[in-house]
Amino acid sequence: MNYRTLIFGIVVIIFVFVFVKVYFAEKQHAKYNFGTKQMVRVAVFGALSGIFYIFIKFPVPFMPAFLEFHFDEIPAFIASFAYGPIAGLLVLLIKTIIKLPLTSTLGVGEISDLIYSAAFILPAALIYKRKRNFGGVFIGLAVGTVFQLAISLLSNIYVMIPFYMKVMEFPEAAILGMCKAANPKINNIGWSYGLLAVLPFNAMKDAAVIVLTLVTYKSVHRFIDNKLQN
Repeated sequence: MNYRTLIFGIVVIIFVFVFVKVYFAEKQHAKYNFGTKQMVRVAVFGALSGIFYIFIKFPVPFMPAFLEFHFDEIPAFIASFAYGPIAGLLVLLIKTIIKLPLTSTLGVGEISDLIYSAAFILPAALIYKRKRNFGGVFIGLAVGTVFQLAISLLSNIYVMIPFYMKVMEFPEAAILGMCKAANPKINNIGWSYGLLAVLPFNAMKDAAVIVLTLVTYKSVHRFIDNKLQN
């Protein structure tokens, strides 16, 4: 087993641990009732997330063109805060299923985005579930952001870039060329790419998602709840 496989295995284990933790936390929560209306809510937010994922994305100046801002995590965040972590995870799964038929990465890019988003949303939703005030929101979002940044950084360096080179047959020189065109300080597609592109890109995206989630949270979930009650 090489060190890349070991690191990827650790990332997967962490993700599985968080998923199991969320699942049993929800099972023990007596007030959580995943009925028909809850399923409809999840379906609506999942569809919104899928639409955002496919149609609302764009590159960022001074970043490699293949890194694109997308806001599909906003509906998942709203659902997880309003209805619980499992609801948020289901929204992410629906979004991924919607996008899979359109994949250009054999599904690997979509699965990676699912893992990154789950690493971002689930810790925040779990903490907010136990501390439902502004402090819980702040702590949850901070923990989720750190968790997501760490997983996306390691995955891009040790999994995604090697996948594109070996399986998709993207030349290393071409990938490095796109990186250097955006930021000449990037001198390799390892840690230089990770620290100068992946980390700041995801930090900016996460900040934008957090701000938009906080701004739209109450109005969006109340609007959908009111529509479902009519």
